[in-house]
Amino acid sequence: MNAEALTPPRLTDPDALIADMGARARAAAKALAVASTADKAAALRAAATQLRARATAILAANARDMEGGKASGLSAAMLDRLRLDDVRLGGIADAVETVAALPDPVGLEIDRSTRPNGIELSRVRVPLGVVGIVYESRPNVTADAAALGLMSGNAVILRGGSEAVHSNRAIHAALVAGLAEAGLPADAVQLVPVQDRAAVGALLRAQGLIDIIIPRGGKSLVARVQDEARVPVLAHLDGINHLYIDGAADPAEAVALAVNAKMRRTGVCGATETILIDHAYPGPLGVIDALVQAGCEVRGDKGIAALSPHVDPASAGDWDTEYLDAIVSVALVDGLTGALAHIDAHSSRHTDAIVTEDAAIAERFLAEVDSAIVMHNASTQFADGGEFGLGAEIGIATGRLHARGPVALEGLTTYKWLVRGSGQTRP
Repeated sequence: MNAEALTPPRLTDPDALIADMGARARAAAKALAVASTADKAAALRAAATQLRARATAILAANARDMEGGKASGLSAAMLDRLRLDDVRLGGIADAVETVAALPDPVGLEIDRSTRPNGIELSRVRVPLGVVGIVYESRPNVTADAAALGLMSGNAVILRGGSEAVHSNRAIHAALVAGLAEAGLPADAVQLVPVQDRAAVGALLRAQGLIDIIIPRGGKSLVARVQDEARVPVLAHLDGINHLYIDGAADPAEAVALAVNAKMRRTGVCGATETILIDHAYPGPLGVIDALVQAGCEVRGDKGIAALSPHVDPASAGDWDTEYLDAIVSVALVDGLTGALAHIDAHSSRHTDAIVTEDAAIAERFLAEVDSAIVMHNASTQFADGGEFGLGAEIGIATGRLHARGPVALEGLTTYKWLVRGSGQTRP
């Protein structure tokens, strides 16, 4: 693929562009809704093969994006999200194949009952239809969203961020080639060909063509989508995630989990941003020292700042910040009650975790923390659809309606009622 083919065209009429894409996606969605599991799986396997076969072109496109990102001043964490190499691209292809091997949710019977008059009722899973995904930075989302959409019988319209435009276009070309090879409509996976913000607005206004919008990115992106959308939105908000180290935590485990939860990859939404330490925990300085040694900037409340000269005072805004960087805020709290109060005030309801050997305390934390994902003695970095056995995810939903946590195949379906009678009339 040459450089000219990767250059986005100029936008002239955003509403006409999205109307055309939406109409083609709607037609493709009808075909996908009745496609067999075998056909969808074959298309995904072919797409994975194309991703591997086109590795040189995809990595070259990504190198262009990386150069542009560095020139525009993207943070180290954002560049890490953007970067592809042979291993990461192989992982993307593997994830597509994993989705192909998952159970197909379409047509799955949820429940069945028979009314006293003999009418039989059942609920079965069906695709949502046409799904619009607006996302930033991470080119793997292009493949993940396409694979999940296809296997769940949905057509998808993708609009990636400008920082990953060349990577997204190269990955999309590979995916479409796989669809064509398997005989499924290429319009089932479309990529908005322009980066103009007006195209996003047109996508959000596409009532009747788009069934649901899923934003995946920073707070400003999600806020814009929620403010402007005229179609339903499945929101993925920022990951202000907490790790609470209880007084009954194992010190070695607490240190290991704190460092991994914060530092494994700082730019992912599952990274811990705030660590809460029980006053009764015997080794808070060990946690701080381990984070500092790992290259993390620590911002603490007065109690934490008094323990180490390597701690900077935390501001009021730190407790509500998703750093996506090697920065963490740390506070001392009065036991579980104090931790729960802090989490309730500052959590984004994404992922929160406790480290403790006290089973009763752990169960209370799991029951009382109202987040999409709540963990005990595990790193928040496991907040990922692949780690949950879902193959991939289209995002972590932090709301309470339709789907919550990692949204994968089942989260991209709804259901319909099937009513089977034998001539019954209603009196």
